[in-house]
Amino acid sequence: MPPLPDPALVVLIGPAGSGKSHFASTHYRRQEIVSTDELRSVLGSGEHDLPATAEAFAILDVIVISRLKRGLTTVVDTLGMDRGLRRLWMERARQAGLPAVAVVVDTPARETRRRNADRAYVVPADALNQQLRRFQEVRTELDEEGWDVIHVVTPDAATPAPAPVPVRSPTEDRRSSQGLRVFLQLSRFPWGEDPGGWLRSMALAADQSGFAGLAVMDHLIQIPQVDRAWEPIPEPWVTLGLVAGLDTGLELGTLVSPITFRPAGITAKAAATLDALTGGRAFVGVGAGWWDREHTAYGIPFPPARQRLDALEAGIETMRALWAPGTKAAAGLPETTSYPRPVGRIPVVVGGNGERRTLRIAARLGDACNLPSDVERLDHKLAVLRQHLDAVGRPYDDLEVTVLDLPVVGADREDVWARVERHRGRTPAAAYAKKKHAGTVTQQRDRWAGLVQRGVGTVFVSTPDLNGPDDVLALAGLTI
Repeated sequence: MPPLPDPALVVLIGPAGSGKSHFASTHYRRQEIVSTDELRSVLGSGEHDLPATAEAFAILDVIVISRLKRGLTTVVDTLGMDRGLRRLWMERARQAGLPAVAVVVDTPARETRRRNADRAYVVPADALNQQLRRFQEVRTELDEEGWDVIHVVTPDAATPAPAPVPVRSPTEDRRSSQGLRVFLQLSRFPWGEDPGGWLRSMALAADQSGFAGLAVMDHLIQIPQVDRAWEPIPEPWVTLGLVAGLDTGLELGTLVSPITFRPAGITAKAAATLDALTGGRAFVGVGAGWWDREHTAYGIPFPPARQRLDALEAGIETMRALWAPGTKAAAGLPETTSYPRPVGRIPVVVGGNGERRTLRIAARLGDACNLPSDVERLDHKLAVLRQHLDAVGRPYDDLEVTVLDLPVVGADREDVWARVERHRGRTPAAAYAKKKHAGTVTQQRDRWAGLVQRGVGTVFVSTPDLNGPDDVLALAGLTI
């Protein structure tokens, strides 16, 4: 089935026995489906208690209005033959600002009659024939009603079970079939009583799953966007040193190190050492820093933004000078004696979205520029970045575009929404799901196709559920 708008109002249309309820239960959660049959069971003696029909439709309308108002996908499971009701439901969707989808379940009449005959409650032949005739009229009416999407299904074959997500052996370039390099970013560290064992298991699982690399945040206190301040947030270069001792092919680095935390030369030394220990698999993410609390808590100056950006620009030049051959004076340094030298060129990923300075620094000095994954913001930032590249005379393809993606990822629709409920706090579920791009691995890959079209080469991905190696292995389909 091609992806349908989500969230949306979905109205199922088809005669009794055509397979509407099967379609709904296959593709949507039980809580998303509003069925007149089930409402008759609640309001009357059973789902076929026809005198309860009027009350069932009245309650159905209340549920539809309430769910759509909250931005939640709502599947209306009725015959869908009443044109007036279809118009009413479509108007409910318009009022809520959600798309209206008509799903036409076009099962051959002969098969519909056979299914009806096998049901515990058989719709009388005359009534079913009337529904079949009316269904043909409805097919014509729908084209005139203004639906955002009309999706026709012919459920004459069993819905195939989802294919298991394979776990592959990493290829040399570790690019996915979409052309992306996918890095796992660790931002939470729920390691319990065995920090080293947890970290090793996460890195080995990332390697087994085909991730191109592993990144860690560089903060002194856990940031509020991720977890509570008293949760662990380890020093990154020490952490990466442990991973460097494992037999993996992962590229290793920070995303990102604030230039304010340590002199650029010290970062250059740490990165060069990591590169030497791993045979050339180090990278450095670097930014101007943003969180004053951690600076104050550790007695580190937090100068104004202009000075921090000046330091970022000078710091990248310093690191480059210390990684270059020879010991000549460069970048304001009297000498560049720094050994071990890195195995090769260490990529510098410039993080931050400041359009006037940060993106200009990335355009002039970066190997990559890390941007938000939301496509509206990304499109704007890319346009600004292109202007800076043009200004410094650098080809657009010479700078890699990376994004940090923080989705909620589940095994199926039910699992996705269970995770949304677990993490959303007081944020409305629909708003949280939209902000966090909640979906399955397949839906994430579909979304990432849009990133590829925009020239993104690397995705740093982190989910709120990275509690252990099994959670990493569950993401393996992202790297295929």
